[in-house]
Amino acid sequence: MAIKVLVVDDSLVFRETLSKLLGAEAGVEVVGTAVDAFSAKEKIEKLNPDVLILDVEMPRISGIDFLKELLPKRPIPTVVVTSTAISAFDAISAGAVDFVKKPLVKSRSDIEDFAKLLAQKIKIASIAKVKLFSHPANKPAPADISRIAAGGGFGSNKDLVIALGASTGGTDALLAVVQDLPANTPGIVIVQHMPPVFTKMYADRLDRICKMSCKEAQDGDRVERGKIIIGAGGFHLRLAKDNRGYYVTSKEGEKVSGHCPSVDVLFDSVADTAGRNAVAAILTGMGSDGAKGLKKIRDRGGFTIGQDKETCVVYGMPMVAYQMGGVCQQAPLTKIPEIILQHCK
Repeated sequence: MAIKVLVVDDSLVFRETLSKLLGAEAGVEVVGTAVDAFSAKEKIEKLNPDVLILDVEMPRISGIDFLKELLPKRPIPTVVVTSTAISAFDAISAGAVDFVKKPLVKSRSDIEDFAKLLAQKIKIASIAKVKLFSHPANKPAPADISRIAAGGGFGSNKDLVIALGASTGGTDALLAVVQDLPANTPGIVIVQHMPPVFTKMYADRLDRICKMSCKEAQDGDRVERGKIIIGAGGFHLRLAKDNRGYYVTSKEGEKVSGHCPSVDVLFDSVADTAGRNAVAAILTGMGSDGAKGLKKIRDRGGFTIGQDKETCVVYGMPMVAYQMGGVCQQAPLTKIPEIILQHCK
């Protein structure tokens, strides 16, 4: 049975073009379009779509404000279309399942490629959970994290490193993990499936919120206590080591496990470079990227964590990792920061 989709966008040309192209994708049926939030409300009641495609920048009521009003009453999996990273992250915090960057259309192939990407996002969204998180930035530090953080430092082992990987639903999940970690936490390397430019904005966002500092990866960046490094969109992130300690490489390359950056590429390098000194967690996301790498980290003596099904937006990557035997401990999202700190201690 085809996934019923409602397209909400204030551009007539974009609505019609996108509807035609999505309609040609197997398993997707565009059941209607809407010009704004008011029209969308009526169409949702009438057409009962499975997935909503929503433009963020709309007149009168923005897509984000519409989501805040709609989702508590009608939790429809939503993929937002936006040209700005800030809007994308705000939409995810409001309950959107995923986002896609609005294309700069220079040729017919640009819009066709965009439609194919969006069709993939629609299929993932159709099986995703709509999570109405209150933004982690508004939550107090969990008592367990504060207690562990107050219990002293991380010992003399300077080779500890933390590696995290995520995809769909990961922007909020990663924030929930790292936000309250102490400023002297061992260095963290992260791959979140995200396009170029957006990874820089996401790193800046974490830097403003977290106790640790955060930046988008540049080739040669040192991995140090108190620092989070986010893999740059379009570049594979790898952990390396010299006589000064850990650093990262950030280089272009072919997609691995369907992605660049790839969680598998990062985790594979962490297994080879850090081995038993690694603590790694695989979070919400579709597919299997990171599962093999996590298993390798565990095989090399590192401690591995998988987010549980109940708290994942999409229980894909953690499920495959668990089934492969790559997960030492499965846990709900809210417990993962505590578990990371305990094993670093």
